Amino acid sequence: MQGLNKGKHAIRAILFDFDGTLARLNIDFPLMRRSVLELIGAFGVPRDGLADLYVLEMIEAGGRRIAEIRPETLADFRKEAYGCIESIEMEAARRGGLLEGIRPMFGALRRNLIRTGVVSRNSGAAIAEIFPDIHDHCNAVIPRELTSHVKPHPEHLLTALRALQVRPEASAMVGDHPMDIVAGREVGLMTIGVLTGSSGPEAMREASPDIILNRAPDIVGLL
Repeated sequence: MQGLNKGKHAIRAILFDFDGTLARLNIDFPLMRRSVLELIGAFGVPRDGLADLYVLEMIEAGGRRIAEIRPETLADFRKEAYGCIESIEMEAARRGGLLEGIRPMFGALRRNLIRTGVVSRNSGAAIAEIFPDIHDHCNAVIPRELTSHVKPHPEHLLTALRALQVRPEASAMVGDHPMDIVAGREVGLMTIGVLTGSSGPEAMREASPDIILNRAPDIVGLL
């Protein structure tokens, strides 16, 4: 298995997804999508074609429709929609927790002079609920409210890399979902899939990351 700190393009920074990669959050995403879809309908705009979107993309798509038909209600819609998903996130965070070995993993990476970042579609409040001392262990934390576009859009990862002051070719992306692998590959990062989330081994193999690990702390064995 290839190492991270060998060769011409040694890895100097690692970005991590949060939910399913570093933490057990168990967010009810179907409930989120249903709630937002119902809210879009309550604002009097068509909901066709929105049901299969990820929830953040659903909010943006619904907002565009509202802006066209009832623009004076857009701010209220966005406030209610984000309030709805944040309530569900926080409830999950209160019942969640860090996965085993996460803090020691960050310590090992720091001792090896590897900078670390978290890129998450979750809110900063939900992350802090589970990992209140995250800034003591991680060099940059970029939740959805600190980026102009969330992953899989490349800007989310690029925002984190700018904060870490490390180029993509010297960086890796670690995540439990094919979305993380797609985002990392698009930006030019090494990609590492972990099997602690809900996607499953088959979906991860189909995403074709450079490396597949059972869990994020196994990355220490690659140093």
